[in-house]
Amino acid sequence: MSLPLYVDHHVRAAVTKGLRRRGIDVLTAFEDERPDAADDELLARAGELGRVIFTQDDDFLAIADDWQRTGRHFAGLIYAHQLRATVGQIVADLRLVLEVATREELCDSVLFLPL
Repeated sequence: MSLPLYVDHHVRAAVTKGLRRRGIDVLTAFEDERPDAADDELLARAGELGRVIFTQDDDFLAIADDWQRTGRHFAGLIYAHQLRATVGQIVADLRLVLEVATREELCDSVLFLPL
């Protein structure tokens, strides 16, 4: 069973669709009725729901770094630059990570894609 994922509003719909076709539990910020929420709110919300967050927004990296330095916990952040990975690479890498990683391994950490 894979870990559940929360997807930021900066991620293309093709990524979400590809993950769902592969059986990954994905909740988008839009579906969660938070399309305009601030990035720190989305990172907190994903944690409240027990979901790792995936984003392609650079701003999340600074927020996660700040939270790590100040001891504020989050469920984990997976990041892919918008120009450095294809949709197929992102879907394949996310599927792998979510199927093999544990909550403990991803908690309070940032993972960069592609692997």
